[in-house]
Amino acid sequence: MVEVRVTDRNGFEKALRQFKKQCQRDGFLVELKERRFYSKPSERKRRKGKR
Repeated sequence: MVEVRVTDRNGFEKALRQFKKQCQRDGFLVELKERRFYSKPSERKRRKGKR
């Protein structure tokens, strides 16, 4: 789970940027896009082989 703490020195905008970067690094957004629609197991295997 991605967690970013907002403090007085660390404003909301900066914390939001840090959150987005951490999500990108962890591959969270990519996984979210993949799970948006159902894909057959054969399609998943094919996509996994291309990586």
